Amino acid sequence: MNRLRVGDQVEVVAGNHKGQKGKVARLDNERGRVIVEGVNLVKRHTRQTPQAAGGIVQIPAAIAISNVMPIDPETGKPTRVRFEERDGKKVRVAKSGAVLSAEQA
Repeated sequence: MNRLRVGDQVEVVAGNHKGQKGKVARLDNERGRVIVEGVNLVKRHTRQTPQAAGGIVQIPAAIAISNVMPIDPETGKPTRVRFEERDGKKVRVAKSGAVLSAEQA
Protein backbone atom coordinates (compact mmCIF):
# COMPACT_ATOMS: atom_id res chain seq x y z
CA MET A 1 0.00 0.00 0.00
CA ASN A 2 1.36 3.40 -0.96
CA ARG A 3 1.22 6.59 1.03
CA LEU A 4 -0.20 8.44 -1.99
CA ARG A 5 -3.17 7.63 -4.21
CA VAL A 6 -4.68 9.21 -7.30
CA GLY A 7 -7.10 11.93 -6.16
CA ASP A 8 -5.23 12.86 -2.95
CA GLN A 9 -4.72 16.53 -2.15
CA VAL A 10 -0.97 17.11 -1.79
CA GLU A 11 1.45 19.97 -1.19
CA VAL A 12 4.89 20.26 -2.74
CA VAL A 13 7.43 20.46 0.10
CA ALA A 14 10.68 20.78 -1.88
CA GLY A 15 11.95 22.15 -5.16
CA ASN A 16 10.99 25.08 -7.38
CA HIS A 17 7.26 24.63 -6.74
CA LYS A 18 7.46 24.44 -2.96
CA GLY A 19 4.21 25.46 -1.26
CA GLN A 20 1.92 24.77 -4.22
CA LYS A 21 -1.07 22.48 -3.69
CA GLY A 22 -2.95 20.26 -6.09
CA LYS A 23 -4.59 16.93 -6.70
CA VAL A 24 -2.64 13.81 -7.71
CA ALA A 25 -3.47 13.06 -11.34
CA ARG A 26 -1.14 10.10 -11.94
CA LEU A 27 1.35 7.95 -10.03
CA ASP A 28 4.39 6.17 -11.44
CA ASN A 29 5.62 3.92 -8.65
CA GLU A 30 8.32 2.29 -10.77
CA ARG A 31 10.09 5.61 -11.32
CA GLY A 32 9.02 7.20 -8.02
CA ARG A 33 7.25 10.10 -9.76
CA VAL A 34 3.88 11.78 -9.39
CA ILE A 35 1.94 14.22 -11.59
CA VAL A 36 0.04 16.91 -9.69
CA GLU A 37 -2.62 18.99 -11.46
CA GLY A 38 -1.57 22.61 -11.94
CA VAL A 39 1.96 22.14 -10.57
CA ASN A 40 5.28 21.97 -12.48
CA LEU A 41 3.74 23.09 -15.76
CA VAL A 42 5.99 22.85 -18.82
CA LYS A 43 5.38 24.24 -22.30
CA ARG A 44 5.15 21.88 -25.25
CA HIS A 45 5.16 23.03 -28.83
CA THR A 46 2.70 20.99 -30.86
CA ARG A 47 2.49 20.71 -34.62
CA GLN A 48 -0.82 21.39 -36.30
CA THR A 49 -2.67 18.29 -37.55
CA PRO A 50 -6.03 17.88 -39.25
CA GLN A 51 -7.48 16.71 -35.89
CA ALA A 52 -5.89 19.30 -33.56
CA ALA A 53 -4.70 22.87 -33.72
CA GLY A 54 -1.01 23.55 -33.22
CA GLY A 55 0.55 25.94 -30.77
CA ILE A 56 2.12 26.07 -27.34
CA VAL A 57 0.34 24.07 -24.65
CA GLN A 58 1.13 23.78 -20.96
CA ILE A 59 1.08 20.30 -19.42
CA PRO A 60 2.06 19.18 -15.91
CA ALA A 61 5.40 17.36 -15.64
CA ALA A 62 6.29 14.70 -13.08
CA ILE A 63 7.68 15.48 -9.61
CA ALA A 64 9.54 13.08 -7.33
CA ILE A 65 7.20 11.39 -4.84
CA SER A 66 9.56 12.38 -2.02
CA ASN A 67 8.91 16.06 -2.78
CA VAL A 68 5.16 15.94 -2.07
CA MET A 69 3.17 15.23 1.10
CA PRO A 70 -0.54 14.54 1.52
CA ILE A 71 -2.60 17.24 3.21
CA ASP A 72 -4.16 16.38 6.57
CA PRO A 73 -7.95 16.79 6.22
CA GLU A 74 -8.28 18.14 9.79
CA THR A 75 -5.42 20.65 9.94
CA GLY A 76 -4.95 21.47 6.26
CA LYS A 77 -1.17 21.07 6.59
CA PRO A 78 1.19 18.54 4.98
CA THR A 79 1.47 15.39 7.05
CA ARG A 80 3.34 12.12 7.19
CA VAL A 81 1.33 8.95 6.72
CA ARG A 82 1.23 5.84 8.86
CA PHE A 83 -0.76 2.67 8.35
CA GLU A 84 -3.18 1.16 10.86
CA GLU A 85 -5.71 -1.60 10.82
CA ARG A 86 -9.21 -0.35 11.58
CA ASP A 87 -12.31 -2.51 11.30
CA GLY A 88 -10.22 -5.23 9.68
CA LYS A 89 -8.96 -2.95 6.90
CA LYS A 90 -5.53 -1.41 6.42
CA VAL A 91 -5.98 2.38 6.22
CA ARG A 92 -3.73 5.41 5.82
CA VAL A 93 -3.73 7.68 8.87
CA ALA A 94 -2.45 11.26 9.23
CA LYS A 95 -0.60 12.54 12.30
CA SER A 96 -3.84 14.04 13.66
CA GLY A 97 -5.44 10.59 13.58
CA ALA A 98 -7.71 11.34 10.61
CA VAL A 99 -8.08 8.62 8.02
CA LEU A 100 -6.89 9.65 4.56
CA SER A 101 -9.06 8.52 1.67
CA ALA A 102 -8.91 9.22 -2.06
CA GLU A 103 -12.52 10.50 -1.89
CA GLN A 104 -11.49 13.50 0.26
CA ALA A 105 -10.49 15.45 -2.86
